[in-house]
Amino acid sequence: MPKIDIAKLRVYDGTDYPEPFRRVVAGRARKRLGDAAGLDQFGVNITTLKPGAASALRHWHHKEDEFVYILAGEVVLIEDDGETVLKPGDAAGFKANVRNGHHLVNKSTREAVYLEIGSRFKHERAEYPDVDLVAIGDEQGDRYTHKDGTPYS
Repeated sequence: MPKIDIAKLRVYDGTDYPEPFRRVVAGRARKRLGDAAGLDQFGVNITTLKPGAASALRHWHHKEDEFVYILAGEVVLIEDDGETVLKPGDAAGFKANVRNGHHLVNKSTREAVYLEIGSRFKHERAEYPDVDLVAIGDEQGDRYTHKDGTPYS
């Protein structure tokens, strides 16, 4: 496998979240290292969070494990039980089907950079405990619905 030229990878700074949830991740930028390597069993991203940005809405996955490793800066891991500061060299993991909503928020005044690694399943569901949102992946593709199953337009 050839070396991945990270500097030349496309930066993804958008989100698929429906309105009004998009603003939470404004300031998040990802480079998809796993895609660049042709991986399909798990994803690997190098993610940058600007001050005030969040990694995602607080969520948990039914089937997918997640792992983060902080490379630079400082983020706050927010979970059901509270907040934990993560600095370079710190890591956190999130086991599938553990109903502990989590996300990272950059509450500092400088950018934070971390690796995020997660399994990939075609059939998946992610729950967002703080808002009326569910992410679903299946034969119909990826989409967001309200908790009652009504799709977002």
